[in-house]
Amino acid sequence: MSKKKDNSSRLFDSGCLVEILIFLMLLGGSYWWFIQRNQIDLSKFVSNNSVVSWLQDKFPNLPIPTVKSEDTSTEKETVLKSKETDSTPTESSQSSSPEISKNTPDLPKKESPSPIPAEEKIVNPVKPNNNSLEKETVLKSKETDPNQTESSSSETVKNTPDLPKIESPSPTPADKKIVNPVKPNNNSLNDKVLTPWEKKEIRGIYLSRYYITNNADEKTIRERVRYYKKQGFNAIIHGVWGNGCTMYKSEVMQEILGANSCPNEFNEQWLVWLIDEAHKQGIEVHAYFEKGIKIDKNSPIFDLAIAKKWIVPGVDKTYDGIEHYVLDVEEEEVANFFTNILVEFVKKYPTIDAVQWDDYLGYHAELPGKVDRTAKLTSFTKQMVTEMKKANNSVSFDLSHHNPYWAKKYFAADWEKWLVDRVFIQAYNEDNFQEELNYAKQYDGIGITDKQLHRLDELVNNSNIKSVLVFPLSGEPEKAANRVKSSF
Repeated sequence: MSKKKDNSSRLFDSGCLVEILIFLMLLGGSYWWFIQRNQIDLSKFVSNNSVVSWLQDKFPNLPIPTVKSEDTSTEKETVLKSKETDSTPTESSQSSSPEISKNTPDLPKKESPSPIPAEEKIVNPVKPNNNSLEKETVLKSKETDPNQTESSSSETVKNTPDLPKIESPSPTPADKKIVNPVKPNNNSLNDKVLTPWEKKEIRGIYLSRYYITNNADEKTIRERVRYYKKQGFNAIIHGVWGNGCTMYKSEVMQEILGANSCPNEFNEQWLVWLIDEAHKQGIEVHAYFEKGIKIDKNSPIFDLAIAKKWIVPGVDKTYDGIEHYVLDVEEEEVANFFTNILVEFVKKYPTIDAVQWDDYLGYHAELPGKVDRTAKLTSFTKQMVTEMKKANNSVSFDLSHHNPYWAKKYFAADWEKWLVDRVFIQAYNEDNFQEELNYAKQYDGIGITDKQLHRLDELVNNSNIKSVLVFPLSGEPEKAANRVKSSF
């Protein structure tokens, strides 16, 4: 009995019991660690100290977890943050795009809207010159599109504005090269050196309103235009009105006078043919309202004017041997008549280049009575020009008149206040030619007769004379034109 007790007591020897308890603890702890290893980092509880060394000495086959290195963890965390933050497009953005896509959170589809088509079509949108803003825009684009591929990354790079180009904006329409610039109508070849005559802005020849009588046909009119082109002229000043009536069919004339034109023979389309051929040849057409507001006893409206009291008392003897009567534009009916005639004309012939009135738009100072009609004449002319411009603003209103001093003093014509476009100074008087020439330099040109062609060389070589108009008062415009050409 005593022997059995001794054997059993050995089993519970204190030293042996401790070893058994330690083994069981290690066995249980190993099992617990095995099933919880993915959730608890044992490196926080176990380190490479004396306890671990003792366990390894006692139980060399027992697996013991190793402690993670703080340097390694920090390094991986740094790499991860670098990948998440450094998403700015670079030259190698195409190759790195897949890696960025993998690290992008898998967001729900409803929170990941697809790119707006309108934004994809903008190739080079203008944005502020801000690099940080550009990077932020590209980063947001990648974060909101988790399905972005290499091709979309490439498109993002292409759509990024080229900052240096933003500082150099594209040319405006005003900077574009003009294919057909407007040049002076000098009617010369581009490769030809211009003569002093060809440098004049307007080289005009006057043709009387009677030049189209006898029903001149289309062929005759067009040939005449080409003839004056060959003689070096770039403007034809043709009479369309005179002695109180029109040289074309006028509804205004018909309504007021009961006749639609002057009693003359002309083809109804004569002015249409003239303008058409002239423009083909690079020639302007100026419609000449000769004699202006004056008529003689042969005028078809003379009797009517007397009956209506349209005539200013007295006889106008501006020129020796010619007696004229002046229509009084201070009368409202007379003023309206002239205004309606002019408005009708620029509407009937909308492509006419200019209308020109002469020194007969004025009252001679020797008319009976000491009456100053200057203010009333200015008011009438301004109103007529204004209404004409309303009807056709492309037509120039020109004057062939005396110098401003003589015009105002002797004809009540203060034309500097008339709103006219161009003024050509009449220099018909040889005695005062140099004085008239000085005035012509200040305005748009000079007008001379065919008896003054010996002055032509002097005028042409004077660079201060912009334009020269030739008035063949002898009634032979072809000969006058030929003399002009032969002078150069």
